[in-house]
Amino acid sequence: MDLQISGRRAAVAGASSGLGFASAAALAAAGVHVAVCGRDRARVEAAASAIGHDTVPLTVDVGSAEGGAAFVEQAAAALGGVDILVANAGGPPPGTFASTPVDAYPKALDLNLLSVVGMCKAAVPAMRERGWGRVVAITSVAVRQPIGTLILSNTARAGVTGFLKTLALEVAADGVTVNSVQPGLHETDRLRNLYGDDVDDVAASVPVGRLGRPEDFGAVVAFLASDHARFITGAAVPVDGGAHRALL
Repeated sequence: MDLQISGRRAAVAGASSGLGFASAAALAAAGVHVAVCGRDRARVEAAASAIGHDTVPLTVDVGSAEGGAAFVEQAAAALGGVDILVANAGGPPPGTFASTPVDAYPKALDLNLLSVVGMCKAAVPAMRERGWGRVVAITSVAVRQPIGTLILSNTARAGVTGFLKTLALEVAADGVTVNSVQPGLHETDRLRNLYGDDVDDVAASVPVGRLGRPEDFGAVVAFLASDHARFITGAAVPVDGGAHRALL
């Protein structure tokens, strides 16, 4: 399918590996000019080289509102503007209510909530002026069905989902769509770090019988960034192999 976004410009955060990398690769394959970021220069440069299509590597830590805004500003300078923002960052450490100290929460909120606010503050005003823009945030299916050992992620990502829904309603009439994509269990380093030797057991719990492939997730992100998805906004789309079992 021609996504009709060839020549557009995208900033994809947290794209040196995993779902961010897959999203950037899918956009680049659709003819989008892409800038990606990560904290490690060597890794993000290797990722940009693997994606190809003249992808621009930027070494930026998006773990705060300031870092998120800095990434978008650098991407806009490199690309001549940003039409598509894929907001993404790594997850906070695991923990339960009992094991997680109160002072761990601000950093998690910086990483998975305020960083997205910073990126949107830097990207959305210019999108509104041009009358076209796409914001796609990578969150988690834990927003729908909290994961008991990820209380920091559950809390921060629920907050950013509320922010994104509110933003979507404010900018819908300006040609800017705002959506989130909620990954379940995918073949990523994050999953291996969380579950270690139990990955096979975790995969067996997914109704489709396997873990998700990052490239399949990236294709969903690229579709939501496409011109075909112009009537989809304020949505939170689970991509989880059926793991979320509620009706809504």
